[in-house]
Amino acid sequence: MSAKHASRRRFLKEGAVFAGGLAVGAKTVGGQGLGSPRPGGVAAHPMAYGERSRFVQTIRTPMTMIGHIDLHGDPDGLDARTPLSELTGTITPSALHYVSSHGNQPPDIDPREHRLLVYGKVDRPLVFTLEELMRLPSVSRVHFIECIANAPRPEEKTLDEMHGMIGCSEWTGVPLSVLLNEVGVRDGARWVLSEGAEATKMGATMPLGKAMDDVLVAYGQNGEPIRPHQGFPLRLVVPGFQGKYHVKWLRRVKVVEHPYMTYWEKHSYSTRRGSMRTGPNRMSNSHVAGQGAYFMEQGPKSVITFPSGAQRLPDRGYYTIKGLAWSGSGTVRRVEVSTDGGRTWTDAKLQEPVQRIALARFTLPWTWNGGEALLMSRCTDDQDQVQPTSAEFPAFWGTSGAPHGNAIQPWRVANDGTVHNAV
Repeated sequence: MSAKHASRRRFLKEGAVFAGGLAVGAKTVGGQGLGSPRPGGVAAHPMAYGERSRFVQTIRTPMTMIGHIDLHGDPDGLDARTPLSELTGTITPSALHYVSSHGNQPPDIDPREHRLLVYGKVDRPLVFTLEELMRLPSVSRVHFIECIANAPRPEEKTLDEMHGMIGCSEWTGVPLSVLLNEVGVRDGARWVLSEGAEATKMGATMPLGKAMDDVLVAYGQNGEPIRPHQGFPLRLVVPGFQGKYHVKWLRRVKVVEHPYMTYWEKHSYSTRRGSMRTGPNRMSNSHVAGQGAYFMEQGPKSVITFPSGAQRLPDRGYYTIKGLAWSGSGTVRRVEVSTDGGRTWTDAKLQEPVQRIALARFTLPWTWNGGEALLMSRCTDDQDQVQPTSAEFPAFWGTSGAPHGNAIQPWRVANDGTVHNAV
């Protein structure tokens, strides 16, 4: 304990050299502190916090089940889906970002009292306040976060029901590598265990290589502090990895030699089946003493958002097919669309800018002749991975039943213009 406090005092007194050669001083920088809360909380004046038009009624869909599986759905409706079918652009408004709560109300954390401990197989364990983290050089990046359960199912009808457990935001924070370099990772360390401050102490283990690459300790989302359901005041953003790695209400980061199999990883996020198709982050050294194997990096995926399930084309004629594409391995390079069930494919137009591990919009002009059509889209990323069909899905992942949910989603347009899930 004394070594930890000593090293923390040294960090605050002397500062440390970080990315770009910038130093962190001992004194609070004016205007960068947390400040005092406004008396009485948020002001009631209509200009204090912007409101949308009364004609805009877009909301998240609270959920208690995912398909027939009561796995993440909470009986009190504490989980919710992003309304993908009603959004424009690629950024998900913070208030509409999906929620996966695992039965928890978000903890009510005073940011002035919150602490982040970085410890384990390190030279200098350190404890950071939020104010200290906000003094460090920050970065802002746009990345999606997607739940492992975000997958098409035959019993569901709408786009939001099948694909609404995803959101894409601009995240602001400190690279985790900055903190790990400051504490000094020891030889033999290979993994990083993170833990949240909620009641169930959600934890996840990631390879050290990933932690040192592009992971953020984020305190900002879309230009403001992270919302409580999204992890206020701190959360991890682990680009391209499944949602469970993006630990919310972050309070501990432990550097370890071997991967842990935490309760949630064993309960919901691992498989006892054969090895899956390996990749740089998918399955690298991730078997844990015969207990199973982790699911990590997400594959290329796309989905048509219009026309989609439960929508209706009012008349035959010209329409613009619209959709979203993404990949946990990098950048979307190409999206193709088929209107005849995959017999022929046409390149869609990607809207710029197309960013790494972020949602990308695509469009394709289409004239509907009034007959039945089967609409599909497939994504190819810059690693030359192609989104699989449901038949190709097991071969893509190397095992049957891998719950990554990136199989091609078909929509059937009936003669009357109604659109149906064709999984």
